[in-house]
Amino acid sequence: MSAAAPPHPVSVVGIGADGWSGLSGGARAALREAEVVIGGARQLELLPPECAGVRVAWPSPLRPAVPRLLAEHRERRIAVLASGDPMFYGIGRALAEELGPDALRVLPHPSSVSYACARLGWPLEDTEVVTLVGRPAARLAASLHESRRLLVLSADASTPATVAALLTAHGFGPSRLRVLEQLGSEAETYADGIAETWTHAPGDRLNVIAIDCRASADALRLGTVPGLPDEAYEHDGQLTKRHIRAATLATLAPAPDELLWDVGGGSGSIAIEWMRAHGSCRAVSVERDPARAERITRNAERLGVPGLRVVTGPAPASLSELTSPDAVFIGGGLTAPGLLDACWEALRPGGRLVANTVTLESESLLGEWYRSYGGELTRLAVAHAVPVGGFTGWRQTMPVTQWSVSKPSFAASVPVPGDRT
Repeated sequence: MSAAAPPHPVSVVGIGADGWSGLSGGARAALREAEVVIGGARQLELLPPECAGVRVAWPSPLRPAVPRLLAEHRERRIAVLASGDPMFYGIGRALAEELGPDALRVLPHPSSVSYACARLGWPLEDTEVVTLVGRPAARLAASLHESRRLLVLSADASTPATVAALLTAHGFGPSRLRVLEQLGSEAETYADGIAETWTHAPGDRLNVIAIDCRASADALRLGTVPGLPDEAYEHDGQLTKRHIRAATLATLAPAPDELLWDVGGGSGSIAIEWMRAHGSCRAVSVERDPARAERITRNAERLGVPGLRVVTGPAPASLSELTSPDAVFIGGGLTAPGLLDACWEALRPGGRLVANTVTLESESLLGEWYRSYGGELTRLAVAHAVPVGGFTGWRQTMPVTQWSVSKPSFAASVPVPGDRT
């Protein structure tokens, strides 16, 4: 909460495409009584003359204007218009953050998602919702799975064509799309088609896209757990391989809202699969090589986590301005002076640090830290069956030494690695 609560609760009224006629008696009363009504220009036009309050249209960008407008009209009865349910990807969140929930009176309307599920006969609880309003379309890729039903909240009239192209590019061209426009109004309509042959012209900007996901026969299968196929990544050999990656992510144990530092990003696979674990997981990938840093960005876009932040530069120098992490993975550069110290110092109390190496020099360093800080020291080895003449044998990959440790959640005196006194 960052603003003082007004003397009167702010009424937050959800309104649909059906306008005034679709509002409840309580919602209409709140709008009639309001001395100031704030909303989008389109929403304000839906109100009748009997709503006599001063009408204020949100400027663009909207979010920075919220505290200013609330403060400007603080002494008056305020009503804020929202599309559908104000607390579902709506202005209600910003208002609650500014004023606190006790200063609001929220009067929701059925959301476009509720309307869409009603029209389609889809159980709402089994339908995943992805919003592309103010967000990159690439984030949809993380939700594409065979037979999955998705509802996409469109940014504008061009979004359906963008979604159709993305589905086709990711091997989901056979998916059925239905674009539902002006839901709840007398002008409600929809367009139907297949992603790879989508030819519909842009329609109304108020639309929701329903997707029945169908993968093409040659689509690369991407699961929901860590350990995506190596071929899912563009790389130059600097890639934590699939089985080691799965074990590493299991040790890092991503949880909602947590932040990871992926130091020595390589191809970005650890950071990407950390973020795919939950929509609220965040990550920063630090990579000193500019070409690899660009490759990480491309991999993140293609695999549905375009929000991955990529920092180009050497560690530990590039770490000093970053937000303290909940977990750190070090996949390269362990012997850089001060790197482990900087990561340990920045790690939040209770956070996890995991470091992998294949070299004797880095392994020796991890041994010192293990003796001083505890944790677990593990040797990971993977072998693959390969042809040996007319027979089959095992080919061993380079073994990986992994050190994992949790930082104490209380202040404690911890010995310096190498100190034996």
